Amino acid sequence: MKRTLVTGANRGIGLAIAKGLVEEGHEVLLGARNLEAGEAIARRVGATALQLDVADPVSITRAVEQAGRVDILVNNAGVLGSGRILDDPQEFEASMAVMVQGPYLLMHHLIPHMVAQGFGRVVNVSSGWGAFSEGVAGPGAYGVAKAALNALTVATSRTLPDTVKVNAMCPGWVRTRMGGKGASRSPEEGADTAIWLATLDHKGPTGGFFRDRKPIEW
Repeated sequence: MKRTLVTGANRGIGLAIAKGLVEEGHEVLLGARNLEAGEAIARRVGATALQLDVADPVSITRAVEQAGRVDILVNNAGVLGSGRILDDPQEFEASMAVMVQGPYLLMHHLIPHMVAQGFGRVVNVSSGWGAFSEGVAGPGAYGVAKAALNALTVATSRTLPDTVKVNAMCPGWVRTRMGGKGASRSPEEGADTAIWLATLDHKGPTGGFFRDRKPIEW
């Protein structure tokens, strides 16, 4: 049974990814900042809650120790921000911590095991707003952080054997607390490509950027 960690998984796209991977037969660790809330959700979907604040390196280290073996990592946690990119240095720092530094540290800790066992999958939940082809858009530092996550995806994939696949994906505009009620996609629709990338067979791609299971431009 594959052991999978999904960050920011107590609601929205992350929860839909966690539920989908449980249905695929994975043992899912549901990462949540609030452990009590995470446990309530995890019981409902058949996962195991893990207290994890991806903006806090100490929390990451503790969570990695508690998690043990992880075969698949889905870096989903994100923050949207507001205003213009130069308005708030603290918001910029928080965006980079959650969407770049946190994923980096989790990959740093967890990928060596994947390499050693000859199997691993990493899915970085990004956004079209992080694509240069789509203008690095979005409020605050969101687009810049997602662009950096995309760069991390490419750079990391180049250092690894093909048995460990690292890809980024864009879920589209999804009806979540972040996306709003007027969004065009359900959380399940947004989660589909992430689930596909998490369950790629040995012939699957690595170092790519996908939406609706199809490659998109960086």
